[in-house]
Amino acid sequence: MPVYVAQINFLPAPPGLGLAALLERWPSLADIAELVAGAGVRVTVLQAAAHAERLTRAGVDYRLVDLRGTWTVQGRGRRFADALGGGDIDLLHAHSLAWVDDAFAVAGNLAPGLPVVLQDHADRLPRWWRRPRHRRRFATAAGVAFTAVELARPFVAADVFDPTTRLFAIPESSSRFTPGDRARARAATGVHGNPCALWVGRLNRGKDPLTVLDGVALAAERMPGLQLWCAFGEAPMLAEVRAHIDADPRLAGRVHLLGKVAHAQVETLMRAADLFVSGSRAEGSGYAAMEALACGLTPVLTDIPAFRALTCNGRIGRLWPCGDAPALAAALVDAAANRPSPQQVRAHFDETLSFQAVGRLWAEAYARVLDDRRGSAP
Repeated sequence: MPVYVAQINFLPAPPGLGLAALLERWPSLADIAELVAGAGVRVTVLQAAAHAERLTRAGVDYRLVDLRGTWTVQGRGRRFADALGGGDIDLLHAHSLAWVDDAFAVAGNLAPGLPVVLQDHADRLPRWWRRPRHRRRFATAAGVAFTAVELARPFVAADVFDPTTRLFAIPESSSRFTPGDRARARAATGVHGNPCALWVGRLNRGKDPLTVLDGVALAAERMPGLQLWCAFGEAPMLAEVRAHIDADPRLAGRVHLLGKVAHAQVETLMRAADLFVSGSRAEGSGYAAMEALACGLTPVLTDIPAFRALTCNGRIGRLWPCGDAPALAAALVDAAANRPSPQQVRAHFDETLSFQAVGRLWAEAYARVLDDRRGSAP
């Protein structure tokens, strides 16, 4: 019999949204389930909601769990357990470390000692007054998954994790993007450049767009054909970014602020570009960078744990120190002159980040947890 896992998302779904629409809005909910199912694991996904609904897609059983009228952690735990209908679950896979109490409440209503694995989604440390309770919960967790084990360091340093807590290095998700014809994508989007660089991300302090602009300005001195195209949603720094561009003649006519674009259009932009650039100072995983790799686009990323994990420590693309514009300029010039082919970048993605690759990692993690449980059984 295949391993049977219940994946649970405790963050409530937007009111009134049906399951099919929810999976479109939150694609990672389905992606994580389907990559696990593709590795031969039986998967049921439970999603907190304000109405009940059920859907089967791509071999995964999805269930909205109506939590109306539940006011306590234990009440929510019973409701989720009831929604599983007494199924013979082998393991709980809970999304987000912030919901550790809820995860164990569900497990306690299903079976004594049911293993619980938690998956980080760029979670922050709990407030100091909550840490003792979280510490006790994490001490009994069967494992915690991060895109890179280094991302667990703040939890270890704050003594939230027990030294014996098992940590797994597993990419947060995967991507359905694929490479495409560059000339056709450029004709469809109107982007150009030699090289053509792409930014996809918010314009905020954490993404550090000003350092990226300074790096591009320096790189342009050696690559006069360089063009930077910026797709973004939230943009609290938009006025500063515009002022920065206006103040530097090296950036005039070189930086193009596209604003918010549809997700499908992001794929086309990535197919059209030569380089993907990010100035992020911290990431839980880096979805945009992962999508760029899926499209065969050479990454030029900050040297942070998540990006080291995505690129196998810079085996593909270039990594540069956060906040260092000259280092970014050098990385852009080097990447443009020595970039791998889209086929080579995609091969890296297939090997390490594809649905098949990430699914195997989860299947292996589940197997290790269940082997531990069998080994400790009386």
